[in-house]
Amino acid sequence: MQLSELPRGTRATVVKVSDLANPDPIAARLRDLGFVAGEPVSLVAQGPFGADPILIQIGFTRFALRRSEAARVEVEHV
Repeated sequence: MQLSELPRGTRATVVKVSDLANPDPIAARLRDLGFVAGEPVSLVAQGPFGADPILIQIGFTRFALRRSEAARVEVEHV
């Protein structure tokens, strides 16, 4: 499942971040921010218009991501 599809309040674990191009600076930045295999994540909130952006918590840090960015992160339910 992609992080962009995660239901609100659901906990999951990052499996991998997919590169859409070579090089993919967005995927690289997500990995630099801590979206690496094994990290717990959860969807905290969604924007009011089209549910974009989404608020993701990874560890003690929260990030606002576009759904297109979150779609690069593959997760599995805990």
